[in-house]
Amino acid sequence: MSIVISLSPEVEAQLREKAAQQGQDVSIVAAELITDILKWELQDSEEAIAGIQRGLDDFEAGRSRSFQEFAENSALNTTCQLICELSYRNF
Repeated sequence: MSIVISLSPEVEAQLREKAAQQGQDVSIVAAELITDILKWELQDSEEAIAGIQRGLDDFEAGRSRSFQEFAENSALNTTCQLICELSYRNF
């Protein structure tokens, strides 16, 4: 299959440089990069959907907390991390 795309001069130069470094034809490198990003995008979407579903399942099962509890816990964790970092630096 053949597709024509327009690239900025900067992106074209990066693509040609990458192809030269790998000793491959620029078309092959472009196809590999596009394939990799499409695979990554699909995996990222699937992981996001799974995370949302876990959150919904937790909520339906009563495993949730209020925003206030979340904020307090986050603030406490941040404070503890800062104390640990300061203690480590002074050790």
